[in-house]
Amino acid sequence: MNTEKSYAKELDQQDELKSFRKEFYLGNDTIYFDGNSLGLLSKRAEQSVLALMASWKEHAIDGWTEGTHPWYYVSEKLGKLSAPLIGAEADEVIVTGSTTTNLHQLAATFFNPKGKRTKILADELNFPSDIYAIKSQLELKGVDPEEHLVQVKSKNGNTLETTDIVAAMTEDIALIILPSVLYRSGQLLDIQTLTKEAHQRGIMIGFDLCHSIGSIPHHLSEWGVDFAFWCTYKHLNGGPGSVGGLYVNRRHFGKRPGLAGWFSSAKDKQFDMEHTLSPADTAGAYQIGTPHVLSIAPLIGSLEMFQEAGIDRIRDKSLRLTGYLMDLIKSELFSYGFTIANPEDETTRGGHVFLIHPEAARICKALKADGVVPDFRNPNGIRLAPVALYNTFEEVWEMVSRLKEIMDKKSYKNYENKRGVIA
Repeated sequence: MNTEKSYAKELDQQDELKSFRKEFYLGNDTIYFDGNSLGLLSKRAEQSVLALMASWKEHAIDGWTEGTHPWYYVSEKLGKLSAPLIGAEADEVIVTGSTTTNLHQLAATFFNPKGKRTKILADELNFPSDIYAIKSQLELKGVDPEEHLVQVKSKNGNTLETTDIVAAMTEDIALIILPSVLYRSGQLLDIQTLTKEAHQRGIMIGFDLCHSIGSIPHHLSEWGVDFAFWCTYKHLNGGPGSVGGLYVNRRHFGKRPGLAGWFSSAKDKQFDMEHTLSPADTAGAYQIGTPHVLSIAPLIGSLEMFQEAGIDRIRDKSLRLTGYLMDLIKSELFSYGFTIANPEDETTRGGHVFLIHPEAARICKALKADGVVPDFRNPNGIRLAPVALYNTFEEVWEMVSRLKEIMDKKSYKNYENKRGVIA
């Protein structure tokens, strides 16, 4: 293992994606490793916001059908740009809503308890918001979440085993909802195998792609995944509260949306003002309300960059960044009590590294004071996400160097080992 800074610089010189770094607003002397929570602002995203504001200024209500990016069709346009990132057809993807509202829509549409099949299968490591929504949907369908939500257990508190998930696919399961990548440990689940196993048992399955879209290529249509949903403010760099997205496999086109609304309509029928809905014959049927035009705008610029960079090249660099980070941690930091809790194998590793340390909260505060932005996860986790489009190998080396100095000097003891209001 070459631990010299010069080696990191060599890796950066060989980087095929290095030109994209200049597209982003980077903090002065700040190493930003929290892109799996909120991606940085790009200059193109900024320009696309200004462009849509200008279209409002110039066209007023005619902006719905005029200008470079007519608002009436912008969700479909961005769905088309998003589709290659997840391996879908353009009409199977729509940019709309948020992670949780899209989950509500999809669960309301595809969870139909009947006969023996009355339960939803999830996992105990999922992000709380997904579980809140699933429990809510169970209640709305008249069944008790305590009895009808099944959560796969983790043997180590950080990862899940495919065999355990498959074993939980019993005859009383009506629907499966899982994350593609676990938000804490960064474990990438075997989506293809899980989908195959679910369908062999007559169970529909959907995935939360929040921690994989923009970082990891998927082939949802080829694998036969029934549906998926995601946010766009992490690896996609869409900005805080940016509009989310959803995917519905085309074999389900024509299934009426569980939560119908104004924008569930077929485009050519929407302004007929009929009180009987004529749903779109695409994923657009699962929209509910009017697109949030100014919150969707950054994605126009951001997704253009993903189209140019290519998700396979992004994944390749991401794996090399996290692999290099883990090698340095093993070489330089293991003696200070750090444990790598994410999968190390490339087939099951997402886009971030997850460290465990009993002093994690105060270590994160010390890192931030020293110009490194990590992500603390209660009670003892540190997530570090070197992002392919704007982070460098030299930044990885520098972060480890600064963390080693913090541990040598014990400067983390200047801080309380307790999370802030937002962590």
